[in-house]
Amino acid sequence: MRWLAPLTISLACAVVVDATEISAQRQAELRYLLEQDCGSCHGLTLHGGLGPALTPQALRGKPAALLAWTITHGRPGTAMPAWKPFLAADEVDWLVEILTGGGS
Repeated sequence: MRWLAPLTISLACAVVVDATEISAQRQAELRYLLEQDCGSCHGLTLHGGLGPALTPQALRGKPAALLAWTITHGRPGTAMPAWKPFLAADEVDWLVEILTGGGS
């Protein structure tokens, strides 16, 4: 439960992403990551598999900061890895926007 402390603090922060900060090439790479890497566990269409569905409907009501924290730090005791070594914070926020239907 100790890992929840940073989560509680980060949930108070709003996630705002300016897609212009992420190049079109990097956005394409991040979309590929969603399809291939995330899709390998969450299903190729992100409708669920080993991991839960990552559709806007499935994520509705979940705070963006919680989703960003999960991507960044993973889920201890599950197959969900921490992506912090590979993704910058703005890239994680961009992915959350895409997953929740807020992005293009």
